[in-house]
Amino acid sequence: MKVLVVYCHPVPESFGAALRDAALETLAAAGRELRLIDLYAENFNPVMCCEERRAYNDRAPADPALRPHIEAIRWAEAILFVYPTWWYGLPAMLKGWLDRVWATDIAFSLSPSGGIVPKMTHIRKIGIVTTCGAPWWLSHLIGHPGRKTILRGIRALCGPRCRTMFMAHYRMDASTPESRAAYLAKVKKKLARF
Repeated sequence: MKVLVVYCHPVPESFGAALRDAALETLAAAGRELRLIDLYAENFNPVMCCEERRAYNDRAPADPALRPHIEAIRWAEAILFVYPTWWYGLPAMLKGWLDRVWATDIAFSLSPSGGIVPKMTHIRKIGIVTTCGAPWWLSHLIGHPGRKTILRGIRALCGPRCRTMFMAHYRMDASTPESRAAYLAKVKKKLARF
């Protein structure tokens, strides 16, 4: 299976980087073919400009910087997102990536009746590995907006039988070396079957 890992964290020595590395090692050991998009490392521009937005409903984005990203999501059979949950949602960098790359005539097309026609039907699995500063109950009360964006919104553009996976280390701000080690072990175990 071809797995695209989309990683988003600005700090190279973060726990997020440890999660990314564990994911890549585990997926490689399971025989998956891998590609990595590291949004901060490549200095991805998440800002949609005026002209890009004006053309959004009419055609695929024309920015040549997006071509490798578009090719990567077309190549993938599964996508794993590794990111920190900030303010209960996606980091702005990752949200901007979705805005600019999962675009008209790439991830979906607009039907004459106004509906959305999925174009990512080759994607069979979507997973999230994240950290949250808040406890589980508060994240649940707020409604997990980042989780919903990916596992409902993005998943709706994928294959009809696309499976999803979500893993979070809650109360990250009060985490301990033991809690982080336990979460890493859980991530490895779950991704071995991803």
